[in-house]
Amino acid sequence: MKFPAGVKNNYIKVEEKKDLPKKVWKANMANKGMTLENMINESNEYYLNFDIAVIHKKPIPIQVVKVDYPSRNKAVIKEAYYKTPSTTDYNGVYKGFYIDFDAKECSSKTSFTLNDVHKHQADHLLNIKRHGGIGFFLIKFNKYDECFLLEIDQYMTFYNNSLNGDRKSIPYDYFKNNCVEVKEGYLPRIDYLKGVDILIEKRNQ
Repeated sequence: MKFPAGVKNNYIKVEEKKDLPKKVWKANMANKGMTLENMINESNEYYLNFDIAVIHKKPIPIQVVKVDYPSRNKAVIKEAYYKTPSTTDYNGVYKGFYIDFDAKECSSKTSFTLNDVHKHQADHLLNIKRHGGIGFFLIKFNKYDECFLLEIDQYMTFYNNSLNGDRKSIPYDYFKNNCVEVKEGYLPRIDYLKGVDILIEKRNQ
């Protein structure tokens, strides 16, 4: 299977077994410390191979206006523009629910700044939830190598309070005490769907 540019296939096909799906994959941990995006891409591939969920990274809507051809078999994009503002990074279907989310990496030890989320992204996730889907952010604190699932309603609480003069960031302690932590592992690399299961359980209560 072909991966997007810059994303390497870190699964090795191993011997098939009767009690497992046709394709069985073993994680290659050589790229420990990879970006959150790459971990999500690998996890989505695992979910797809094991028929757990169908979730993909959204293509970026760009308009190419200038291309150079340094040789007959090579093309280099020199100028391009976004057709429309991109919404979020990923979407798909899991357990009958439409899922839509964005991934963010944070370099701070103390907080996640609200400015890292564009208003149109938050509006998009609110629309997803209003129509019965599940919208959230995956926030990774790189200093601690910890990742959390932040529901869109949780984000909006801080955003709305910031409009009234409160802080313009979400404290790290809030994530630790109020958000679902998503653990890094082997198969899949980052099992964020366990966090989605908790959201589904809340909705069914």
